[in-house]
Amino acid sequence: MTQPPQQPSNEPPNTPPGTPDTPPPPAGPPAGPPSGGFGAPQDPPPGGFGQPTPPPADPFGKQPQQPPAAPQEAPYGGYGTPPPPSPGGHPTPPAPQPNGYGYPQAPQQGYGFPPGPAGQPGQPGQPGMPQQGYGYPTQPQYGAPQPAGNGGKKFTTQMQIIVAAAVAVVLIIGGGVIYASTGDDDNSGKDEASSSGSTGGEAKGGEGGGLAGGDEKAPANTKSKVAFQLPEPVVTDITTVMGSWITDKAYVKSGVAEITAYDRDKGTKLWSVPLPGEVCAASRHMSEDYRTAIVFEETKATKENKYPSCNQVGAIDMAAGKLVWSKGITSATGGDKQVRFDEVTLSGTTVAAGGTSGGAAFKLDDGAELWKPKVDSNGCYDRGYGGGEALAVVRKCGTSDSTQLTVQALNPTTGAPLSSYQMPAGVDYASIVSTKPLVVAADVGDTAGDGSSISDFFSIDAATGKLIVRIPADAEQYAARCGSTEVERCQSLAVGNNRLYLPTEKHDGASEYGKTNEVVAFDLTTGKLLGGRADAGDRYSLVPLRMDGTNIIAYKEPPYDKGGQIVSIDGETFKQTLLMENPNSEAVREAERRFSADHSELLYSDGHFFKSKRRVSKRTVVDADDKLYLVVGYRTD
Repeated sequence: MTQPPQQPSNEPPNTPPGTPDTPPPPAGPPAGPPSGGFGAPQDPPPGGFGQPTPPPADPFGKQPQQPPAAPQEAPYGGYGTPPPPSPGGHPTPPAPQPNGYGYPQAPQQGYGFPPGPAGQPGQPGQPGMPQQGYGYPTQPQYGAPQPAGNGGKKFTTQMQIIVAAAVAVVLIIGGGVIYASTGDDDNSGKDEASSSGSTGGEAKGGEGGGLAGGDEKAPANTKSKVAFQLPEPVVTDITTVMGSWITDKAYVKSGVAEITAYDRDKGTKLWSVPLPGEVCAASRHMSEDYRTAIVFEETKATKENKYPSCNQVGAIDMAAGKLVWSKGITSATGGDKQVRFDEVTLSGTTVAAGGTSGGAAFKLDDGAELWKPKVDSNGCYDRGYGGGEALAVVRKCGTSDSTQLTVQALNPTTGAPLSSYQMPAGVDYASIVSTKPLVVAADVGDTAGDGSSISDFFSIDAATGKLIVRIPADAEQYAARCGSTEVERCQSLAVGNNRLYLPTEKHDGASEYGKTNEVVAFDLTTGKLLGGRADAGDRYSLVPLRMDGTNIIAYKEPPYDKGGQIVSIDGETFKQTLLMENPNSEAVREAERRFSADHSELLYSDGHFFKSKRRVSKRTVVDADDKLYLVVGYRTD
């Protein structure tokens, strides 16, 4: 269950208001009351859930600049507006601004073409790690008949004129799309590329039969079959089932006060670890030997104690199937009461948990304390951490009326700051997109206006704390999203090859009712929008899941009459290689459709693809007789 609210609220306290977390059925009212992100007051998927994270030997060592790589995307748009400020929420942003599909640009620049620089050149960045996609409210199914629009935004006459003019010019130029140069490519293919710890570190560049630039293989037969489907548990209230991972043998998923492993081909239960209370938060990273970290409640909810505290941190050994250790911790400045945590991450052998009372860290192997939560005399504390290849923190100072955030690169063993960057005024919450290179997202001055919590990205030199470049990301054009208050909860975007890959918003496609989008890339040194793009195709929408070496693994969310696909996008050429195509039968499509890519945990590895829920709710009259699933899994032969 969730934590008691800090102030009056009609929602369970462990749920940030305004971010529904249990997807409604395709038609009819939602399956339950809205709920939110990780843990109690929270503030997705995605380093990437379910893949190993190597220890950070030299977390912030300088790396050579990467050649241009493929962008990524995610479905987006039409999200609810967050409520007024609260200890676990986010200030209500202004209404969406009447922009088109991006920044104003000359008519000859068609959709996806790079505009001018979005910032000043700075120091070279390091290769980075991608994010796994997490979920938010279900959107109308792609390709299903619906009114024209862009996720609820009107396609204005002015925008139609601009797009039509751009298309006309492109056709005149030569009947095809001509992309601008991506700049200097002299070192193309020579640099390392992070895979967010998802594949255990350095890319193998096609060794072992994998695609060039990554480890994933294209099977001889890309048609998938249903591996298994797990029924949704029956609950009496909103219940967190946060966390999912893929090991070499198992698919591991949080259930109702338990962690359970299933044979990834057949769904046979391999082991189950009972917990004293509900899971509140789960690390999206895991170690090379398949260990990960969770936060859970100290006890199950009762009538007398409806909201038990999320104060237990633990490590799960997913190879052995056991809870290695679990413990609570008191604050260095707050008395004997155990501190509650909102989120948890993993970097190398360090487990770091954060929340409104400060952050703490433990050794992954035995739970030994590395540092305790502490609020200093200036009211500063560690709000939350970003893990993966390195460790970074968002440190919050001041009051709710006067907030100052600082992003620090940390020594993962001692917690000592290696560098510091002070976020600009007007930033109340910030999210760590990647720790290597260090990339942060924020909604500066609450200007995003769409609930995405992103107006700008900040590329930071982790060695010095200096800003390399600030990249504006118009919410009317780009579809990435971060949690409203969580530090490590961004989705539908990726970082790799010294680039930030963002999906564009959905827009009209070739067919009458079809929607589609693209993925574009920004250079993390110059801030420039680079040439080239990956097209989802008519009635599909690309959703990046993670990096695979220099490639991007993406889910193609399908139209109502097709099965979804998994593709690998080449980081240099944007060429897409089909890895999986899900069955097209009505029953299978219906099950897949209930897991919105915006709203679910999505994992792909080695010919296996899983979509799972992050929260489940009490059934309503509308869905009382429906087949609802906690997990649907697919595999190729």
